[in-house]
Amino acid sequence: MKIFRRLVPWILIAIALFILPAVLDDFRLNLFGRYFSLAITALAIDLIWGYTGLLSLGQGIFFALGGYAVAMSLMLNTKSEAGGNGIPKFFENYGVEQLPFFWQPFWSPTFTLIAMWVIPAIVAGLVGYLIFRNRIKGVYFSIITQAALMVFYHFFNGQQKLINGTNGLKTSTCELFGMLVGSPDMQLWLYRLTVVCLPIAFLICRYFTSGRFGDVLIAIRDDEQRLRFTGFNPVPFKTIVFLVAGALCGISGALYTVQSGIVSPQYMSISNSIEMVIWVAVGGRGTLVGPIIGATVVNYLRSLVSEALPEAWLFVQGALFIFVVILMPDGIYGWFRNGGFRSLLAAFGFAPPARTYPQLDDEVGALDEVS
Repeated sequence: MKIFRRLVPWILIAIALFILPAVLDDFRLNLFGRYFSLAITALAIDLIWGYTGLLSLGQGIFFALGGYAVAMSLMLNTKSEAGGNGIPKFFENYGVEQLPFFWQPFWSPTFTLIAMWVIPAIVAGLVGYLIFRNRIKGVYFSIITQAALMVFYHFFNGQQKLINGTNGLKTSTCELFGMLVGSPDMQLWLYRLTVVCLPIAFLICRYFTSGRFGDVLIAIRDDEQRLRFTGFNPVPFKTIVFLVAGALCGISGALYTVQSGIVSPQYMSISNSIEMVIWVAVGGRGTLVGPIIGATVVNYLRSLVSEALPEAWLFVQGALFIFVVILMPDGIYGWFRNGGFRSLLAAFGFAPPARTYPQLDDEVGALDEVS
């Protein structure tokens, strides 16, 4: 049984890599590529919220920074996107004749591959350190991260001459390795790249949530004040976790941008960041597997509902969140792990509750008294 459980993730990865591309059309496959890229962001949020107890409402900042990094590089390295002066065409609309200095490094694909996760990581590390060193936590931490999100959103939204402002940067008509980014063949390769990056992101999160470092994170979540009394300074731990989460969101944003075909300040909207938190809550926070399930299920359900009833999704999303909070407080994954349908039937009196072991409970109680 244990061997089977260990093989399940690899079986799912094999299905995603080989079976889904064979049975889904190009449109649906592209959607699943986006879902899996968003699952990386869900993992990052679970790392800081589910394991460290830091509810961040500003992860859209780092998600968008990764997207802008890859979009700027693609536009610079695509000849068809260049205007008469050799810079992206949209600059001509605002009378800009010289490429802004911060665009220059993105001529290099190597720099872009590094920048799309290093820049979000640096921004996250600086923001996190400034917050954590002042011992800001709880709801105040959530408010500050949302305020930072609004600052970045309005700043990017107003920079028409630098990054095309509200219009964003299009990538679907750009070229990558001689192919259009929006072509079916390139989208298939990007889908496979996303499927490979997702388990890598999972292993990174697993590394930081296991061992002594993971124990410290859980201690921060459960009782930070007691952790300080034991001699630990939680500031470096929280800063590192927030930095890693920012880097993962940057990678997620880059993968999502090349598969959606555009990046814009809307990636940093308040509603977008709140939806990211909902994915984790629905899937099951503090599990790592749950956020992947939540991001995929919620976004797929959103596509289905939007295709049938475009205006009904917000109501369905609200009802889904209420349903999960009331009947599945541990999320979808936690619900299955704790008995699934049997626990649901037991809640309504249609099935006996899960088996208990009074002798074991007595032994545990005795051990607690001794300790």
